[in-house]
Amino acid sequence: MPIFEYRCQDCGTKYEVLHKSSENKSEIICPSCNSSNNKKLLSTFSASMGDSSYSGNSCATGNCDIPSAGGCASGLCGLN
Repeated sequence: MPIFEYRCQDCGTKYEVLHKSSENKSEIICPSCNSSNNKKLLSTFSASMGDSSYSGNSCATGNCDIPSAGGCASGLCGLN
């Protein structure tokens, strides 16, 4: 089962939940305040590429640090 990241819209706590993607979102409860008012976040990832790796750095700066792709071409890589 995949791990999904959520942020509580009531208290702001960021937390992870291990569940099926088809699970009902209203059943996800904040561990800090027990609220079901949450927002699913986009998770970062890590992938191995030979001798180097990509750790999911943001394209907000215009550089994803992807060794084989040469960066984001000024943030136009579609990852931001």
